[in-house]
Amino acid sequence: MSFNKIVVANRGAIAARIIRTVNSLGIGSVAVYSEADQGAPYLDEADEAYLIGGQRVQESYLNQDALLDVVKKTNADALHPGYGFFAENSTFAARVEETGARFIGPSPKWIEAMSYKDRAREIISENGLPVIGGSKVLGDDENEIISQAREIGYPVLVKPVAGGGGIGMFVANDDKSLAEIIESARARALRSFSNDAVYLEKFLEQPRHIEFQILADKNGSVMHFGERDCSVQRRYQKLIEEAPAPFVNRKQINQMANNI
Repeated sequence: MSFNKIVVANRGAIAARIIRTVNSLGIGSVAVYSEADQGAPYLDEADEAYLIGGQRVQESYLNQDALLDVVKKTNADALHPGYGFFAENSTFAARVEETGARFIGPSPKWIEAMSYKDRAREIISENGLPVIGGSKVLGDDENEIISQAREIGYPVLVKPVAGGGGIGMFVANDDKSLAEIIESARARALRSFSNDAVYLEKFLEQPRHIEFQILADKNGSVMHFGERDCSVQRRYQKLIEEAPAPFVNRKQINQMANNI
């Protein structure tokens, strides 16, 4: 499907790169900006630019109605969210598509499914991919929680079901510390994601964190862009990403890539 006009619902370097790409494809580009970003150079590169709110992102880039108004008034047939902001918001993606425009990204169905780690694990497992040992969402029965942790094997990682970025993840090394750590994880998850659900995963010490970047379209075509090593982290947040991944078995990496 080709587009005639795309609204770029982001700011700064993210918006600049998308606008330049859209322009190079001969597609009309629409920039949005807050009062804080008036006069930004990339706004002049877009075919159209619209003020969507005040300086705070909640008044502008996180204002769904303002962004959807721009889609409607410009008769755009697509919206590109960039990353961050609404890129992984299934509600916003669905609202964009309700206008008749296309949300450039995963469908609302898959954004919703993959936004919860327990559901994502189920989907991956159902499709025959290996999944590290873990539990379902934890209830309130302390004995049952301890039983699950022992079955997985200490140390275990307590992880929020929602959110990301390594926030709210804590390691428990034994039964004695588990209850207190779960309480801390739930409190942090509630503050950060408005959802206090947590689950357990086997904690791997000094692992290699290697990801494949995958692109798929709605017609079932899938391709990968190779792998990257994200092992250098602090507090479960990536600091350096290196591609291709160094010091790995290339035959094994290529085999994994070809199975995508």
